[in-house]
Amino acid sequence: MKPGLPEILLIILVIVLLFGGRKIPELMKGLGSGIREFKKASNGTEEEEPKKSTPTTTSEPKN
Repeated sequence: MKPGLPEILLIILVIVLLFGGRKIPELMKGLGSGIREFKKASNGTEEEEPKKSTPTTTSEPKN
């Protein structure tokens, strides 16, 4: 069952009453960064990030 418009408005009203209007942008920023980090972590298990390879120096033997 999907929540309808009245239910969504009620949830938003409760959130505003609990946290206040000034805290909501901070909460949404934290939520967004958490979702971004979760996506990055879940994609990292399938494909590992390419590691930066350091150039190897070969020394030529001296004669």
